[in-house]
Amino acid sequence: MTELEKPLTPLPHTTVAPQELPAKKTKTETESESEPELSAYHKLVKNLTKDEILAKFPDVIPLEQTTGKSSSAGSLLEGGDKSNIDQEDKFFAGQDEEQIKLMAENCIVLDYNDKPIGSGTKKLCHIKKNIDEGLLHRAFSVFLFNSKNELLLQQRATEKITFADQWTNTCCSHPLCVPSELGSVDGELEASIKGAQVAAQRKLDHELGIAAKYVPVDNFKFLTRIHYAAPSNGLWAEHEIDYIFIIKSDPVVDANWNEVRDFKYVTKEKLKEMFEDENLVFTPWFKLICESYLFKWWDQIDNLEKYKSTEINHML
Repeated sequence: MTELEKPLTPLPHTTVAPQELPAKKTKTETESESEPELSAYHKLVKNLTKDEILAKFPDVIPLEQTTGKSSSAGSLLEGGDKSNIDQEDKFFAGQDEEQIKLMAENCIVLDYNDKPIGSGTKKLCHIKKNIDEGLLHRAFSVFLFNSKNELLLQQRATEKITFADQWTNTCCSHPLCVPSELGSVDGELEASIKGAQVAAQRKLDHELGIAAKYVPVDNFKFLTRIHYAAPSNGLWAEHEIDYIFIIKSDPVVDANWNEVRDFKYVTKEKLKEMFEDENLVFTPWFKLICESYLFKWWDQIDNLEKYKSTEINHML
């Protein structure tokens, strides 16, 4: 049994158990203040060096050798066909053609400290076996609120290869290993934030048809980064350092139904009701962010600066 497969404390009504936070120790008068004991998986990821990552995952292209292209083969973004992707691959049996093409996009492979190591395809970065061995990549999550302070949710399309049909935040995806979205090659935070903002604007258009004029890059408010891992099914999983953005806007939505099955605006109270509905399933990162941060942020939606953190919240 791998570390990701061990039973975890479940969040309500999710079919995919996210990684639990390290248990907080109760301090006694004689107990010294100390760090919680890290899980074996957390230690594995924390201790992986750049050289070890590149040796363990030979399909990762070192940063200095990357081409700056958004896709290795057949990406929708580059207008290619799927001929370069093996349709007989067990990972893609019965999967949607458009979603298969997107699995060739080049994600940003990271070390534990969010420093870019190289590029790896979306497929490579989401294979559960690779994640079990510590492969980590960069992501972002957008929470878009309208002028009524309602949150725009989406239900992921049935065609999605991972976490299909699950409700989640407005948009969650990956910056690509291209200059405009990578930011700094040495992991400098402000540049990395800017790159993730560019990616967020791109994906809001791709998934929900939200035009750039409704979501200017500089309007994405960065709050924090969370590092988590969660299995999707027997073949796929997530292991990301996720940049969290909040933006206020009243956009026109023209959903891409290959990406999105449904969408709706909800109040905080309505979202809590949805969490109690056993017929609804939510992505693990969305539940994790909501329970750890979002409901607190929601009450201060116009005064979020005090919640901004430059630290990485490691939640393995």
